[in-house]
Amino acid sequence: MIVESDAFANGIIAEKYGKRGSQFGADRMPALSFPLRISGAPAGTASFAVIFDDPDSVPVCGFKWVHWLVAGLKEPELEEDASRKRSDIIQGVNSWYLHGIDSKEEASRYGGPAPPDRPHTYVLTVLALDFVPALRNGFDAATLEKVAGTHILAKAVLKGTYDN
Repeated sequence: MIVESDAFANGIIAEKYGKRGSQFGADRMPALSFPLRISGAPAGTASFAVIFDDPDSVPVCGFKWVHWLVAGLKEPELEEDASRKRSDIIQGVNSWYLHGIDSKEEASRYGGPAPPDRPHTYVLTVLALDFVPALRNGFDAATLEKVAGTHILAKAVLKGTYDN
């Protein structure tokens, strides 16, 4: 399985999808989500889950910052700005929740890269699942990982850096 996005060019995430973009949500959270395409999903795939996070954030804030969670995605693509435009996708809470944004609803969408100290490498992980998780908007990364558990048929990863 392969995940691709025009937002990730030569290992660099386009500026418009992070803190140097022009579209923001609450607490200046970057709000324009990037497009993605999934190909080569194995037979039996019922849905996809998307996790976009920042492992380089651990030394800065003590945990891996989650930027976007999507569960139950039935088609193999998301268009640009799907996080705000599509009401039919289930989105989990990002790490801006309780770290700048008090509303779980406002934090249950894409929150783009905003590294505070140096360039960070961000990881987009797509899971092909053999079922459609019964999650609601506002779920967290730990819940998604637990529910996905033994239902993962394939995993694809795309990495990109974003400068501070």
